[in-house]
Order: sequence, then C-alpha cells, then structure tokens
Amino acid sequence: MPIPVVELFAGVGGFHVGLSRASEDFKVVWANQWEPSKKSQHAFECYASHFPETESINIDIAEVNNNPEKHPIPQHTLLVGGFPCQDYSVASTGAKGIEGKKGVLWWEIQKIVDRHRPPFILLENVDRLLKSPTNQRGRDFAVMLGCLRDLGYMVEWRVINAAEYGAGQRRRRIFIFAAHESTQYYKQVISVKMLTGDQEYLKERGFFAIEFPIKETSEFSSCVLDGDLLSISDEFSFSFGECGALFGTQIISQRYKPEEKAPVLLANILETNVDESFYLGENLADWDYMKGAKRINRTSKTGHSYIFSEGAIAFPDPIDRPARTMLTSESSKNRSTHVVKDPETGRLRVLTPVECERINGFPDNWTNSGMPQKFRYFCMGNALVVDLIEKMGRELKQIIEMEKKS
Repeated sequence: MPIPVVELFAGVGGFHVGLSRASEDFKVVWANQWEPSKKSQHAFECYASHFPETESINIDIAEVNNNPEKHPIPQHTLLVGGFPCQDYSVASTGAKGIEGKKGVLWWEIQKIVDRHRPPFILLENVDRLLKSPTNQRGRDFAVMLGCLRDLGYMVEWRVINAAEYGAGQRRRRIFIFAAHESTQYYKQVISVKMLTGDQEYLKERGFFAIEFPIKETSEFSSCVLDGDLLSISDEFSFSFGECGALFGTQIISQRYKPEEKAPVLLANILETNVDESFYLGENLADWDYMKGAKRINRTSKTGHSYIFSEGAIAFPDPIDRPARTMLTSESSKNRSTHVVKDPETGRLRVLTPVECERINGFPDNWTNSGMPQKFRYFCMGNALVVDLIEKMGRELKQIIEMEKKS
C-alpha cells in the first residue's frame, strides 16, 4: 500500500532517492524546492526531471504557507526535509541560528506540521544545530523540540557520521525523527522506554538503534523542557548529546560510539580516463599555501590584534579513506576542495561531478540535467548522504506497516 510522503527543501531529491531504494511503497506526492535570490532554479529543474510523477512546486515555502488554499499540500503519512542550514553551520561566518534568514525557515516547517499533523516526520541538518547559538548553547534545538512537544510529538535525534556506517563520506549530520501521539508507535515507544529505562532505550530500542547500532554510550544527562516557547528562547540552555529523545517534557541525551561498518573508500569511487580540465597543472604554490598550516597576525574591526591559526589539511587527500565532508564550495579553488592523486596518471586533480555524486550515494550523472558544472558541485555540497536515508526508510517502512495492521 502506498505511503504518501511530502518533501520540503527537496534539493535534487536525496530523500526521494533514499526512500525509493528502501521501498517502492514510498510515494512522494508533493515536493517544494526554491533557491532564493537565484534567477535559474537548477536544483528544482533537476528534481522535476527525475520525478515527473511528483507534484513539485518551485516557489518560496512561505508563500505556500501564506496561501494554503492556492497551494494545497496533500495529506501525508511522512514529512521529510533537509531544511537550510547556513545559519547553524560552522562553515558560515556569523551564523545567527534560528534568528538568521535561513534559520527562520524552521517556522515554515512548524506551520505545515501544525496544519497537517503528519504521523511521522524525518528532518536533517548540520550537527552544529545542537550547540546553537554560542551564547546560549542548545536554545535553538530546544525551541524546535518545544514546537514539536506542543503539537503532540515525541522526538528522537541522532548525529551520524555517514562513513562510520558504511558510506563514502565523513559527513556528520543530525537526523530528527518525530512520531505523533495519535500513532500506535508513539504508545509502544512509551511502554518500551518504561520497561527498558532511558539509556537502554536509546542504545537498543530507539528509532535509529537497528540500522545505526551503538557500541557504547557515555555522559548520560536529562532535563525538563517545560514552559512556553518564549521562556525556552529566553532562558533555556543545555548540553545536548549526539543522541537523545524528547518524551512529553522530559529530555534524555547522551554521547555514543558507533558499531562501525567498513566505509566506501575514495579509491573505489574514482572515475577512469578523467578529462584534462580536472588536473591542477604544474604550479601548486597556491594549493600548498591553502592546504598548509598557518599563523597570521590579524586585527579585528574593533582594533583588537590576534593570531589566526589553522592546521594543515592532507594534500593530496588520501584515497584509502572515505572522502572528507563536501562543501558547496567544492567547485572553487580553496582549502576545503578535495584534491586526489589520480591512480592512472599519478597527477593531482580535483574530483569530477560524477565522483561527488558517488560520494553522496547518488546515481552517476544525477545532476547532469542541464545545470552548469559549478552548480553540480554546489548541489552535492548541499545534499545529504542517500545511503543513510535508505537505512532510515527501511525502519520507517516496518513502523508504518505495523501501524496499518494495528
């Protein structure tokens, strides 16, 4: 039986691809993708070309919420989305968290959840979200938890390094799963937690436990999330661990070590017969400087002198390991860009767009839909690792099947 899904901030379709691999029963019935301040909507066009059967909308999500009669969202069992993360990311200078231009998009998600109350929700963001903002650690994530609490959801989260669970990229992201109190799953989880205890629940019985097994846990903590959203925003601070859950007003949280699986190595995703345009050439002085360690005297806007320092990055990147985290700047000449020693030629080169797609688990040439090559890299820097969504999709399929039988 089809499982209707709505996909927000769809990008080039990472959630859609992963869920489809998990089960053909997942049917994305509606999707939204809009890149602000850009005349060309390349990501949307890529998405629409791959999924013509999905009603995909290329407008600001705020406009959808402001005109729900004009832009109706179908009822759905599962709401998914990798909502924009620039206002939480350590790669963003001056990130403002939930108060930033991208951060406020959380409230658009909240409006959709309030209006539709989907039984299940699965969201993705950067792990920095747990620590935002720097002057009140944990506030932004607590506000999100408070919103879902007020709408009747239990919530579980896990920070996952994709390479530790068999993928080809050392990409750490937080995944947030929520189930509404009207579901049988919600009631079963409450019963299971009471029997097992908080720490055992997170390690052995939680939503992420089967597909992402934990070897050991540490630093368990808990707190009460009471009060309204204003008081949470003004007063709440908490050191969230990498995995945890919210039940009613109780937060439980801990750190963990994964039961690691062998990752995909960079060597195993490299293309052969790579075009000459991807090679660096003979003059490597700029690359050596960017990748090297630095100690630079600088002066702040207020006149304060300080030393800016950063460690060296491996140059070239070792291909007997999974890739580093890929950023949206992958197409440019900068410190974070991957550089490999080509096994065939022995020369240094950057990654190809196809290799970037493979690192995220997409099919070859997924983004070769008419967009400029530079934007193909940008899309992969923005994308999630499809392999993780496939694993979560398998667990969701079982949960929803049990839901329908009960």
